[in-house]
Amino acid sequence: MVPLYYNTRSLWGRRLSTGLTVMGLGLVVFVFAAVLMLARGIEAALSAGGDPGNVVLLREGTDSELGSFVERNALRVLSTGPEVATSVEGEPLAAGEVVVLVALPRDGGSVMNTTARGISAQSLAARPTVRLVSGRMPRPGTNEVALGASLVGRTPGATEGGTLRFAQQVWPVVGVLSAEGGAFESELWADARRLGSAFGRDGPSSAIVRLRSPALVDGFIRRVEADPRFTLKAQSESDYWEGQATALATFIRVLGLFVSFVFSMGAILGAMITMYAQVASRIAELGMLRAVGFRRRGVLASVMAESALLGVAGGLLGALAALAMRWVDIRTLNFQTFAEVSFGFAPTPGILLAALLFGTGMGLLGGLLPALRAARLSILDALRA
Repeated sequence: MVPLYYNTRSLWGRRLSTGLTVMGLGLVVFVFAAVLMLARGIEAALSAGGDPGNVVLLREGTDSELGSFVERNALRVLSTGPEVATSVEGEPLAAGEVVVLVALPRDGGSVMNTTARGISAQSLAARPTVRLVSGRMPRPGTNEVALGASLVGRTPGATEGGTLRFAQQVWPVVGVLSAEGGAFESELWADARRLGSAFGRDGPSSAIVRLRSPALVDGFIRRVEADPRFTLKAQSESDYWEGQATALATFIRVLGLFVSFVFSMGAILGAMITMYAQVASRIAELGMLRAVGFRRRGVLASVMAESALLGVAGGLLGALAALAMRWVDIRTLNFQTFAEVSFGFAPTPGILLAALLFGTGMGLLGGLLPALRAARLSILDALRA
């Protein structure tokens, strides 16, 4: 077996071609890893809004709060169930909520769609991950709103003490909410009755019910869906938000992986050209290796090892570059809610490992044919070259 040190010296001796090949491989790995991190970031941002102990109630046949309607009487009956958690005042943690889209102006004349959630008395208590980071919650019966943290500064007046204008009314901003990076940070919260009145909604779009334990969720869902008095769809809040992320995350993942595949063809060709050049410039050297006793498979393994080193270096370069994207914040339109969501790149150990393997795989594929050519050289022909 040819020592690995020989391969590293060979690559270092051709620093320019080696560096260009590693950069090409690294660029493809960067796109590959960044796409996976982006899709994971969307899923993480939306799924972080779900609490495993909460159940979301929608009208049967709907998948989104925007097109749903929940009867107040149904919510009143379900909130009396023994499995429903209660507040410190003894009130059931169940809240009907109005969800609408609000178009807010941006600097430059464009607008952004934002989800406005009309909340009830128990909405905040039913979601422990949502907390007020400054100001106070909107008072019932007023036009006051609390902003999700990612909305602050995104539109004129979007700061505590500022005012927003939508539905031909003025809405003072009285607080800022944090939700551990979840989807609620991209929403504005207002009183349910005032918001419903402004948008002509007579009842809640959805309802949130907090149970005493996550273990009770499945039983509660079965009870709701089996009760003939209700035409409701019940699902855990975690499943609901995960479903809201599926279409957008899948679109980004499929499009990005297709682009990565196209780019990877170019990177493999680049690695192949580099390794062919390496073999062509070292024919006599390879012949000498055979002459001193190294077998064909040893030469094959040596060239493949150099290709793998190129791939590993490209994989590391691309993964590190993609890792730096974790500080970039992105806003885009969610196809299922038609509202903008804020999210970032979410690296995971699995994605970084996949990026490294992807880079190594490209290097090995690019080096396969040159390695076979090197292994097939006869000793005499190689020494005469």
